[in-house]
Amino acid sequence: MTRRPRPRLRPLALAAAGLLPFLGACAEPAPYDLVIAGGTVVDGTGAPGRAADVGVRGDRIVDVGDLSGADAVRTVDATGLVVAPGFVDLHTHLDPLLRLPSAESHVRQGVTTALGAPDGGGPLPLAPYLAEAESLGVGMNVAFLVGHNSVRRAVMELENRAPTDAELDEMQRLVGEAMGQGAFGISTGLKYLPGAFSELDEVVALSRVAADSGGFYTSHLREEGIGRTPGLSLLDGVSEALEIGRLAGIPVVLTHHKIVGQPLWGQAATTLAMVDSARAAGTDAMIDQYPYTATYTGISILVPAWAQAGGDEAFLRRLDDPVLADSILADIEWAIVNDRGGNDLSRVQFARVEWDPSLEGGTLLDWARREGLEPTPATGARLVVEAMRRGGASAIYHALDEGDVEAILAHPFTAVASDGRLTQPGEGHPHPRWYGTFPRVLSRYVRERGVLGLEEAVRKMTSLPADRMGLPERGRIAPGAFADLVVFDPDTVEDRATFQDPHQYPAGIPWVVVNGVVTVDDGAFVDVRPGRVLRRGEG
Repeated sequence: MTRRPRPRLRPLALAAAGLLPFLGACAEPAPYDLVIAGGTVVDGTGAPGRAADVGVRGDRIVDVGDLSGADAVRTVDATGLVVAPGFVDLHTHLDPLLRLPSAESHVRQGVTTALGAPDGGGPLPLAPYLAEAESLGVGMNVAFLVGHNSVRRAVMELENRAPTDAELDEMQRLVGEAMGQGAFGISTGLKYLPGAFSELDEVVALSRVAADSGGFYTSHLREEGIGRTPGLSLLDGVSEALEIGRLAGIPVVLTHHKIVGQPLWGQAATTLAMVDSARAAGTDAMIDQYPYTATYTGISILVPAWAQAGGDEAFLRRLDDPVLADSILADIEWAIVNDRGGNDLSRVQFARVEWDPSLEGGTLLDWARREGLEPTPATGARLVVEAMRRGGASAIYHALDEGDVEAILAHPFTAVASDGRLTQPGEGHPHPRWYGTFPRVLSRYVRERGVLGLEEAVRKMTSLPADRMGLPERGRIAPGAFADLVVFDPDTVEDRATFQDPHQYPAGIPWVVVNGVVTVDDGAFVDVRPGRVLRRGEG
């Protein structure tokens, strides 16, 4: 509810009336622009929640305490609700930002700051992209990394080899340029092309450039399951990322950390111990995670990297070679059985299929049955090749274990992050994390399952990721901090998006404030775009 403020003359009005010189020191201070009153403040630090009001002037929090006697342009009654810092999403696919600058699917979750260009991707060069986003206005604060895959592709295209000295120099130059233009660090997607073709020395050399500018390193690991290549598995992927942090002297984030495929379920205890060991040895390592038992990426993740070297035409030529085609199909079949395929065609669910939207929401099993084919891994492999021939697709892979999800979430240095892409109703069949990551933590893992306490969950969604980004004035409720706030009902907040019906906004988040401006107002989204394009070092 909103209480009507008492009328009063402001200093500008007094000046216009010629009265300000006569009032002098007797003039009262300006009122608050916004007071969120009567709620339980969970400040983002992990401290216990406390009854307090939050006073906002301009884009800053100016007071936290008993403001019951204060005037405000607007007062929001938060009785029975939690007032928390706006959530900070450390892993966001902001690719559609210039098309969807309001970022409604994120803001409605309570996200007020999001970091883009994960997994080695993202815009290059960075500066003109940031300028265009600023000219449009954005619904939340946005920041960007520089993507290793974008840099390598710009210099080497899809070549499966080590860079020459000149090529490495050029990649370092591009990383340094992006850091100078405001990138917060470097991301890698070593499971994807062309990052899969890189070696440790290359990644360390580029990461040192980012480290020299105060950036951090975030990595889609080279492997998250048992791996196609002997000697390359999940544990090797974790070890490599931690070693990059040590050698480059750069803080590390194991991004969207997970244990892929039934053969390795239960290994979270080992990977978390590796992070703890690295931290004890001096590497500033942490994790981010989305709270679901399914991944999302292109169907090409099931295809071996060597088969895709050189691009689409080279891939199609290999399929025309019977020997190579047999090897490709065998490798895809292996991935369906042992990796993201989960040894069950029903675990691969289509999300975006531009050449046949009727497949969206259905599975490889559904497609096989539609074609009258026996639903075997070999059939699945042939269908994956057919999808690649038609231009690819994106899919949801139900290949994670709930026990690992909970173990990773409970680790003190795990931040909550969506790995979600900006979207709007009607666009494909997305992963529900695009709409529901943050409310899901509060409903399923705090209220229902008790994996986290409320204050700890909020810390993992606010100050922990904000600190990794070097944003000490965001992710907290304290005087002087930016007024990024979310007000939610701890008894009713929940994610409504499901794997069957993903295009649903969450419930129980009636107010969101970005830089002092209300952008979700009593449950209604307001397209006022008060967000800012952040550059490293600017807050």
